[in-house]
Amino acid sequence: MPELVFFSGTMDCGKSTLALQIEHNRSARGLQGMIYTRNDRAGRGKLSSRLGLVTEAVEAADDMDFYAHVVGHLTSGGRVDYVIADEAQFLTSEQIDQLARVVDDLDLDVYAFGITTDFRSKLFPGSQRLMELADRVEVLQVEALCWCGARATHNARTVGGRMVVEGAQVVIGDVDDPRAEVGYEVLCRRHHRRRQTSATAHAAALSPDVLPVDAAR
Repeated sequence: MPELVFFSGTMDCGKSTLALQIEHNRSARGLQGMIYTRNDRAGRGKLSSRLGLVTEAVEAADDMDFYAHVVGHLTSGGRVDYVIADEAQFLTSEQIDQLARVVDDLDLDVYAFGITTDFRSKLFPGSQRLMELADRVEVLQVEALCWCGARATHNARTVGGRMVVEGAQVVIGDVDDPRAEVGYEVLCRRHHRRRQTSATAHAAALSPDVLPVDAAR
């Protein structure tokens, strides 16, 4: 039976890499899929991985109707054997319902990939709806690590290297450089609660609370 599957995890856990692997495995066997993405690091209409892999995709705008788009492709003579939706956390709840309808009414597998919570540890609307509707939710097993070496479970937004907990839910920043003006970093729960990023931890290490003194004096 066709399924709506949600592959979730933090940043840096290999979601886009797995999406590209699923696409490669199926296309190598002669299947044809519709690939959607939103706000990919490689630019509009791209699905890319930090490993350097990239493929063409359809940029999903807020007003896109996924069900109508797939039906339009089919009725115009195109072929669709499966659907991949990357960065699914940025989709609206209504768009997730449309993906579920693709599964139920068109008998197509839909593979959605996205992070679950934002920098405030709040569910993205798209991720929340996927958790409500998906036939399966798969937590990716490639563990992203906090700067302390513990398993990273939370996504943090940084401004100039310092963690912030207020602002718009979606702001595009530099994931690879958390010291950038707007950046993102994965943290364990302990350091997310303490708002301690790699930059602030390094600064604290360079500025100890107690300075060494000469006991002989």
